[in-house]
Amino acid sequence: MNVKVINGTAIPNLPWQEKPAGCTDVIWRYEQNPVIQRNQVPNSNSIFNSAVVPFEGGFAGVFRVDDRSRNMELHAGFSKDGLHWDINPERIEFVSDIPDMQEFQYGYDPRVCWIEDRFYVTWCNAYGWKPTIGLAYTFDFKTFHQLENAYLPFNRNGVMFPRKIGGNYMMMSRPSDSGHTPFGDIYVSQSPDLTYWGKHRHMMGPSKGWESTKIGAGPIPIETDRGWLIFYHGVLTSCNGYVYSFSAALLDKDEPWKVLKRGRDYLISPQTYYECVGDVPNVTFPCANLVDAETGRIAIYYGCADTVTSLCFTTVDDVIDYLDHNSQV
Repeated sequence: MNVKVINGTAIPNLPWQEKPAGCTDVIWRYEQNPVIQRNQVPNSNSIFNSAVVPFEGGFAGVFRVDDRSRNMELHAGFSKDGLHWDINPERIEFVSDIPDMQEFQYGYDPRVCWIEDRFYVTWCNAYGWKPTIGLAYTFDFKTFHQLENAYLPFNRNGVMFPRKIGGNYMMMSRPSDSGHTPFGDIYVSQSPDLTYWGKHRHMMGPSKGWESTKIGAGPIPIETDRGWLIFYHGVLTSCNGYVYSFSAALLDKDEPWKVLKRGRDYLISPQTYYECVGDVPNVTFPCANLVDAETGRIAIYYGCADTVTSLCFTTVDDVIDYLDHNSQV
């Protein structure tokens, strides 16, 4: 490894497949995708845009499960190998000691972040049937303690950094609207206590081509000795609708709203059948990455066509080398 992963852990059982012979791509797909089918849970219409973390020698996660009434809900799940999943058939029932916490209306596109002694879950949460960022924590993926929403509506793609920076929690998000949002920039916000969020800083906005309409944060940032490595999605508006692809960027370690490197091209775009055909065609949407600190290997879980969940692979060295030679900033 040329680039060192900071504050990471070894994941010897990381799901992994070597790069195919002759492949020149920075990121390559798992040959047996999708790893989670749309009907893996009774009464599910689709399972996608979900978050996975190491847990007790295996893996746990929070999954977006849209049911056959097309309710958007969150379910917990467990796996020994990160490939074969047991997803609870019932949605997560959040508990809270906040007296006027609104009852669950809908939730989607979760992320899970380990900070200090617990797992924090962020997701697009309905408040008055309008999207904002929900926040909760869990120790065991059985009981989930809901905290205050991070922001007012409208907001999506809340992604926390895995440690405090300058004494504050930090979160990326994308202010949006009540619809499908034909715009979107990434901002970073800070909080001393996970209740009050402020010091909002603009990180980056849409650019050319594949990310010309809007962008949004993806999985939890990876801390390296070069800065924070992130994957993010970008959207192109084509004559056939939105096309969701994703690439990478490198952020300043102490002021993560400052972009040091940003990929010029997408690293994954909808090209396979399961990425192009589904409830929402032409979507590749990353929500989680597993990183083995000893080898720098990365396994990325991404939603495909708003229908199924797939895996792709890369390494920290490969992505940062790409950014060093193909940055638009």
